[in-house]
Amino acid sequence: MAGTPSGTGAAAVRMTGAVKVFGAVRAVDGVDLEIARGETVALLGRNGAGKSTAISLLLGLDEPDEGTVRLFGAAPEHAVRAGRVGAMLQDGRPVPRVTVGELVGFVARTYPSPMPAGEALALAGIAELAGRRFDRLSGGQAQRVRFAVALVGNPALIVLDEPTAALDVEARYAFWDSMRSYARHGHTVLFSTHYLEEADANADRIVVVDHGRIVADGTGEQLRRAAGGSLVAFDLAGTAFDLAGAGTDGLSLLPGVVSLEVRGERARLRTDDPDATVIALAERGAIRGLEVAPASLDDAFLALTATASDAAPATASGAASDPVARLAPLETV
Repeated sequence: MAGTPSGTGAAAVRMTGAVKVFGAVRAVDGVDLEIARGETVALLGRNGAGKSTAISLLLGLDEPDEGTVRLFGAAPEHAVRAGRVGAMLQDGRPVPRVTVGELVGFVARTYPSPMPAGEALALAGIAELAGRRFDRLSGGQAQRVRFAVALVGNPALIVLDEPTAALDVEARYAFWDSMRSYARHGHTVLFSTHYLEEADANADRIVVVDHGRIVADGTGEQLRRAAGGSLVAFDLAGTAFDLAGAGTDGLSLLPGVVSLEVRGERARLRTDDPDATVIALAERGAIRGLEVAPASLDDAFLALTATASDAAPATASGAASDPVARLAPLETV
């Protein structure tokens, strides 16, 4: 494993062939993941995809059944004890009869080089809650207190598991402003989310997980291109591809088309060359109700996870070593 025990020059996060099994379920299935210092990375996946289990392995809350996990070149428990890691997890019970300020101040004292508790509260946007009891806060307020707790140790790596799940829209925007401010100081951030737009707007990289495996790793733009750069839609009625006529099989053979979907009397083509696709359609007179739009991150996510669901299981050694290469629809991860 690269890196020294002190972590000098080591990646912030490195998982190599990590596997975690619960009964018949491989919650984490041969994951290779590296995050450089100072990167902000989003972990994206459906419920049960393996995100929370992967985070548990990173934090040393669980040990892998196979493979290794290292934070700054050391075992997770060493990095945590050294105060280099802060975490905001989904589960957490309210602490009775303790104010927000007392809670954040207590956590600060467990770290070697914390930021002032008041600074953490301000950064989390909850300075006015310092005197309130934590067990009497709303769900959204409590979530922001957990963010302050994760920040107050001034850790080099902060791990956020579904950090905006209980927040309204305004609070979500405020949260990400705070997170970006923290990341700008050179800290490493790893967060999981169900909100694709959050991943796209706030992460340097997006890692898509499905069935415990990494199925894509790259920027939002690279994910969109992997799904086919654009969507071309048109009405089938009265065209050469009318269902009552020649059928739609030929659509998949048009220039640039990588996938085809027919909904009623309307065809949707995913294409990596929309100009060539539209010209070919026009030559066949198929321009009724024509619509061309860039593929969204939602489209990319659905395409990538659908591919993963249909693919045969593969070992981690079959993974593409180039993150961009992973973005093509793959049979191995």
